[in-house]
Amino acid sequence: MNLKYLIAGLFLFSGSGVFAQVKPADYVQKIPGTNQEYEMVAVPGGEFTMGSPANEASRNADEGPQQKVNLDGFWMGKYEVTWDFFDLYAFKNMETEMAKRYPDEEKSVAKTDASTRPSPPYVDMSFGMGRTGYPAINMTQYSAIHFCKWLYEKTGVFYRLPTEAEWEYAARAGTKTAYWFGDDPAKLDEYAWYQKNSGGTYKKAGTKKPNPWGLYDMYGNVMEWTLDQYLPDFYAKTAGETVKNPVVPVTELYPTAVRGGSWDDDAAVARSAARTPSSAEWKMLDPQLPKSEWWMTNASFVGMRLVRPFKPPTPEEIQVYYSPELIEDY
Repeated sequence: MNLKYLIAGLFLFSGSGVFAQVKPADYVQKIPGTNQEYEMVAVPGGEFTMGSPANEASRNADEGPQQKVNLDGFWMGKYEVTWDFFDLYAFKNMETEMAKRYPDEEKSVAKTDASTRPSPPYVDMSFGMGRTGYPAINMTQYSAIHFCKWLYEKTGVFYRLPTEAEWEYAARAGTKTAYWFGDDPAKLDEYAWYQKNSGGTYKKAGTKKPNPWGLYDMYGNVMEWTLDQYLPDFYAKTAGETVKNPVVPVTELYPTAVRGGSWDDDAAVARSAARTPSSAEWKMLDPQLPKSEWWMTNASFVGMRLVRPFKPPTPEEIQVYYSPELIEDY
């Protein structure tokens, strides 16, 4: 049989004789026992230049030196995870509320799993800024990972947080400028909610224009957790190399890496290459001792977005990802 047809389900044969990965279809993940769905956009694997050039306006030292990165393909959430979705996981123990929202006992999401849940927060973690259709905020990275585990238990599909490299690759969508629309931050109003136009609050997901790959709110609205420990000199450690699927495992509670800027940040923080380290100050008002591993009381600007690799990990790799070490925060 012709090799070209043997691999037709995964690759296309170009006229130059080079095989290129085919982009799988986008899809919608339905959440069993609920009316919730999560749209996933296919992001084909490839190589890109990570970080910013030395002459980029507002550049920070941790964005360089630039490096070549090669990534496997993955699906990424079209939108940031909203409260509608996250509440299914976080508030299982709020039986009265869940009964009102999903009254069918035989299909209730509240009775179909035994996932580890966040402790009930002391205050409304949306801080009154909006819930239905708005991005979920204030969860820790640890909480975000356990949310992914819950979703795996519900659907049998492996989801996780993106790496820093995956996030930047998806945000750039094949571009090399400071933003996917160019270098002029004045155009950011069309694509993002940020300090200049947000009015001091986040907005419903997907109300600005998407990037060229169909992803909404990659800039602004809320920052997004990544999988990585934040290392300011990480790029320098691999200078001159082409790195394959880079990731920095988390071994310390602070700082971890978040991306994209938020409703409370200026335009510079929303650039594709801009990096933000997490901080203990994000839990400053937490009255618990030790502080909650699930919630941050001062981070109404941090949320998350999910990815799913085209190539599923092994069961052993999944178990490792979904079993992060609990690092208590005193």
